[in-house]
Amino acid sequence: MARATNAPASRERRKKVVDKARGYRGRRSKLYRYAKDAMYKAQYWATRDRKTRKRNFRMLWQQRINAAARAHGLTYSRFIEGLKAAGIELDRKVLADIAVTDEAGFKAIFDKAKAALEAKAKSAKKAA
Repeated sequence: MARATNAPASRERRKKVVDKARGYRGRRSKLYRYAKDAMYKAQYWATRDRKTRKRNFRMLWQQRINAAARAHGLTYSRFIEGLKAAGIELDRKVLADIAVTDEAGFKAIFDKAKAALEAKAKSAKKAA
């Protein structure tokens, strides 16, 4: 009896891997063995870098907010503390966008945060 290799399914499985490796240079895009390694490596980097991209964007937003807050006279951390005290629940992405595109809007938010920060300091002095 002849040996059954399940050739159509194996060929289809290998073809999927080689198709995913399109655009790679040389044998990495043509031969299954090398395409498989290249594809696994690319998927590893893609997974890792999706996390890194989130981290990088958060740092960028913090830098933009910090620059805008310092232009008005507060540090980033004190500004965020003032926002929490004022009950303003804007995320950093939106705050950074407002800081870059809408100077007057950011100034209004900043003033509320600063007022809440001062009120918090006064209530802390009274308690002490």
